[in-house]
Formats: sequence, structure tokens, C-alpha cells
Amino acid sequence: MSQAASQRRVGTNLTTGPIMKSLLLFAFPIVLTNLVQQLYSMVDLIVIGQYVGSIGTVGVNTGGEMADLVSPVAMGFATAGQIFIAQLVGAGDDRRIKRTVGTLLSFTTLLSIILAAVAILFSHPILQMLNCPEEAMFEAEAYMIITAIGYPFIFGYNAICGILRGMGESKRPLIFILVAAVINIVLDIVLVAVFRLDAAGTAIATALSQMGSCMAAFCFLWKRREHFDFELKPGYFKMDREILFVLIRLGIPQVVRSMFVRVGMLWVNANANAFGLVVSATNSVGNKLQKFLEVCVQGIDTASASMVGQNLGAKKIDRAGKTTICTYIAATCCAAVSSALCLLIPHQIFRLFTTDEAVIELGAVFLRIFVLHFFASALTGSFQAMVTGCGFVELGFLLGLLDGIVCKIGFSILFMNVFGMGYTGLWWGVACSRILPGCICVGYYLSGRWKTRKLLSEK
Repeated sequence: MSQAASQRRVGTNLTTGPIMKSLLLFAFPIVLTNLVQQLYSMVDLIVIGQYVGSIGTVGVNTGGEMADLVSPVAMGFATAGQIFIAQLVGAGDDRRIKRTVGTLLSFTTLLSIILAAVAILFSHPILQMLNCPEEAMFEAEAYMIITAIGYPFIFGYNAICGILRGMGESKRPLIFILVAAVINIVLDIVLVAVFRLDAAGTAIATALSQMGSCMAAFCFLWKRREHFDFELKPGYFKMDREILFVLIRLGIPQVVRSMFVRVGMLWVNANANAFGLVVSATNSVGNKLQKFLEVCVQGIDTASASMVGQNLGAKKIDRAGKTTICTYIAATCCAAVSSALCLLIPHQIFRLFTTDEAVIELGAVFLRIFVLHFFASALTGSFQAMVTGCGFVELGFLLGLLDGIVCKIGFSILFMNVFGMGYTGLWWGVACSRILPGCICVGYYLSGRWKTRKLLSEK
């Protein structure tokens, strides 16, 4: 790479320096970004739980299932862009980086519009499929339709953040999500607590916050356009067939894996809803808490995938392998902290989201069960980052099928029906679902086959 190109680059070179230090410094802003994202998402439940009650909680959670299904699609293709760009950065291929940015932005925008139309047109049938309680149907439908308007901004934000992280820049996405957090929190309080718009108010706050983060990300892209050769011209956004094929080839398994997980969770949530309002509300709050308590692990895994990608692109095989081990050590420490909180103060944690004592008591059971999930996620996510970073899409697809469908639903049925554990069996099934995929990821790492894979950046 030329000296001028090197000076123009956005982000950090992840192929040099102490591995653990580089990983943690790169991961820290990603962890904070995920933390803020989960915090402002949880504000919705806190405000709704305190001012509307369990009906509002179930309405927001069930109405948000479609957004929860769409977000992994956005993140899946953003991750595809992130990994491809990371390998291109490691290989020093600036020309293809530019073409990748334009192709990714165009493709994800088109996809988001299609998904928004589906959510708006079929909101009621979708909620009926989810066994949404009748008393919460109006709130859930309002939430789903309004948040669907924000889908293009979800895709835009994630795509730009994927581009930046692939180039080794993890600080700017934190600023973008802080913009969203401020908008969301302020509007949640104003629209729900003051104007009493209930779930619709929360949905409006969410959609506008997503718009804010996307606009902040786009403004940065424009301000630093010389680093990307970025232009607001139709030619820049022309989709390159070769690059689009790579993004789809890498992105679809990422999306399918996430979709499998979401479909599995939809099945779990629908079954939880069938047990009544208390179990449904406990499951709703518990799902949010589980995501929140795993943000550190997920942030480290995201950073690891970029670091592995850059090092493999630069042909630093040993460094890529050592990055995976450092990832597992850091992720396990984070899982231990989350587990300690769930074991020591579960009632206090749940009381932040509801005043219903029955939900609080059952919530303590939920959190103690999910201690197993935290450690399983630390193992699976760390070694799966190697699978993602090297671009092994076929194994990623298999892992998604196992994690989301085979293990999550299979174990839940086993515990719930065969062992007669009822609704707690659903939660035990989810907690155990990542163990088998984790073992497969570790086996692949130990086999060393990732060292000889042809990279996505190689023509």
C-alpha cells in the first residue's frame, strides 16, 4: 500500500502490537456501543412497565419481535461488509474497499425498504402467529407498524458501522449510538410519561432515535469522504456484481444463522405467551436482560472477527490464532461478572422493570437459569469469531441451524415436555442451546483448517 493511502486510512491497524491490548482497546468502544444500545432499548420497557403496566410490556415486546427479526438481517450484512473490508484492509486493496462501500450501502437500503413494507402490510397476521395476548394486541400492532418506518435507518446505521469496524474504527459508532440514546430516552419520557401515548409513543421514540443515529453516521461518512473516496453520485452506489456476490455469499449465512436463532426465540416466546401474562411478562423482561448482560461478550466477539480478518488478510496466521484465545479469556471474565449479578441480586435487577411481585419472583428463577447461557455464549462466540473472520460461510450456516432451531427448540421440548418442567423447561432449553455449537467451533479451531482457507479478499 502506498504511503499516501496509509495516511488517509480511517481506523487502526490490528495486525501489530500486543494482541490482548489491541483486542481490548478495539473492543471497548464496541462494548460501550452495544451497552448504550441495550440501555436505551431497555428504557422502553422501564417506562412502559412503570406507566402502562404488564399489558404495555407485552405489547412492546411482542410488537418488537419483527424489529428483532429485522435487526439481525441488517447486522448480518453489515458483518459481511465488515469482514470483507477487514480482509481487504489487511491485504491493502483500497480500490476494492471503495467499491465495497458503495455496493453495501445500496444493497442494504433496497433490502430494508422491502422488509418495512412486509411488516406494515402483515402486522396483524404476524402478531396472531406469535400468540400475542388479545388485551395487548392494539399496543403491539401500533408498535410494530411505527417501528417498521425506521428499518432503512437501522440498515444504514449498521452498514456504516460495519464499514468502519472493518477498517479498525470502533469509536465513531459509539458517538452515533449516543445520539440515538439521547433522542430515545427524552422522547420516551415525553411521549409516554407526559402525553400518555403508551406503546405508540415508545415506537415513535425508537424510530426517531434510529433516524438520528443513521444521520450521524452518514454525516461522518460525508465529512471524512476523502478516506473512502465517497461521492453522492449515482455511479458510486452502483452495485458491483463481483463484490455483491461476495457480500451475499458471506452475508446470507450470517443472516440465516441469526434468523434461525430468532425463529427459535420466536417459538420460545410464543410458547411462553401461552402460559399467561405473568410468564409472558417475565420472559419479555428476561430476554432484554439477557441481551444486556451479554453485551460485553458480544462486543469482544465483534472486535475479534475484525482483528482475525485483518490478520488473515495480512497473512499473519499465528497472530490470528492467538487473537481467538485472548478473546475467549476476556469473554469468560465478562460472563463471570454477569453470572455473579444474576446469582446475588436477581430480584433487585427485575424490580427495575416491573412492580409486579409475581413477575419479580419468577424473574429470579429466569436469571439463575441463564447463568449457564452466559458461559456457553462466551465459549461459542469467541471461537465462532474465527469462523466468521476467515469467511467459512458453510460452517456458519450449520452453527446457526444448530443454535437456533435444532438445539434451542429441541432442548426446550425435551425439558418442557419430556421432563415435564413446563415454562422453566423453555428457559433451560435456551440456556443449553449454545453448548453443542461451541464444541463444534472449538473442534474447528483445534483442527487448524482455518489456516489454509482461501480468503474472501483473494480473487
